[in-house]
Amino acid sequence: MRLSRLEIRRLRSLAEVALAPGRGLNLLVGGNGAGKTSVLEAVHLLAYGRSFRGRVRDGLVASGAPALEVYVEWEEEAGTRRRKAGLRHGGQAWEGRLDGQQVAYLGDLCAALAVVSFEPGSHALVSGGGEPRRRYVDWGLFHVEHDFLPLWRRYARALKQRNSLLKQRVRDDQLDAWDHELAEAGEPMTRLRESYLAQLQAPLGAISGELAPMLGSASIEFQPGWRRDELPLADALLLARDRDLQAGFTSVGPHRADWRIRHAALPNGETLSRGQAKLTALTCVLAQAEHYAGVRGEWPVVLLDDLASELDRGHQRRILARLAAGNAQVFVTGTELPAEDALREHEYALFHVEQGRVGPA
Repeated sequence: MRLSRLEIRRLRSLAEVALAPGRGLNLLVGGNGAGKTSVLEAVHLLAYGRSFRGRVRDGLVASGAPALEVYVEWEEEAGTRRRKAGLRHGGQAWEGRLDGQQVAYLGDLCAALAVVSFEPGSHALVSGGGEPRRRYVDWGLFHVEHDFLPLWRRYARALKQRNSLLKQRVRDDQLDAWDHELAEAGEPMTRLRESYLAQLQAPLGAISGELAPMLGSASIEFQPGWRRDELPLADALLLARDRDLQAGFTSVGPHRADWRIRHAALPNGETLSRGQAKLTALTCVLAQAEHYAGVRGEWPVVLLDDLASELDRGHQRRILARLAAGNAQVFVTGTELPAEDALREHEYALFHVEQGRVGPA
């Protein structure tokens, strides 16, 4: 999957940007606040329906503008198919088009364009709460497992209904029905999540051994959201009912699922340093990209924000070499070029970003 055209209008400091990215490594270089990250943010927004820097209404639309617009064209299936998508977002309402047709669901755009992102806040994938880790797994399943999305939607609807009844202190028959619905969707959804994480183990272990050998071998520990080894979800929901009625929400189930990376060199669950957390998060992002490539036969677009300030020269070199070997299209931002030895063996397209304008350097 490769972007061949990117247009951005009225997104933060970017008034109007149009560029034709290279097929491999793309470097966006400029001073602090020039708008480099906003270029990556635009691609992420179209692929995820949200920014990696907060909510759309929190400053993403340029000041005084009614809405932002993002438009991309890309190639997939080894260049045999060309696609295009556009998104207009005013902070509350949105409009989207895919291959010339208006879309009713934002998820249709997100399903079409596969993008993985690493940015300065990505360490939250490892050191933050469970929500970003659930999103990580669900994004992967959304793109490689067709049965997952219907189950996810079914579970989300049942959870919303059950929580509403709990807040009203409704008991018995109605809760029984929604407990059944949660179990019917939640059990297979959990099996898919567990299987997906198991499939990530091999690429994650290989990448971790290359980027963070000092941490020892890495393994993924899945936490399903209830004591799954002891009882089925339906029984767990029934046992938790009195507590849930008091609290007004559902305390067990796949919506509480989580996972952790365990390193052999940290056997007692020691806390990772910020630098180690960033490396581990990057390992997870790259492992997900490699798994996607293995299943779908093409790489997702890879976004790496401020790479040089996040990683030393040795890590920069190894990461770019690994992505180049996989034939991925990569976008890298920075105040200056990555280390010379990291670029020596790679062809790249260079773009200069200044005061919200982007052009070839």
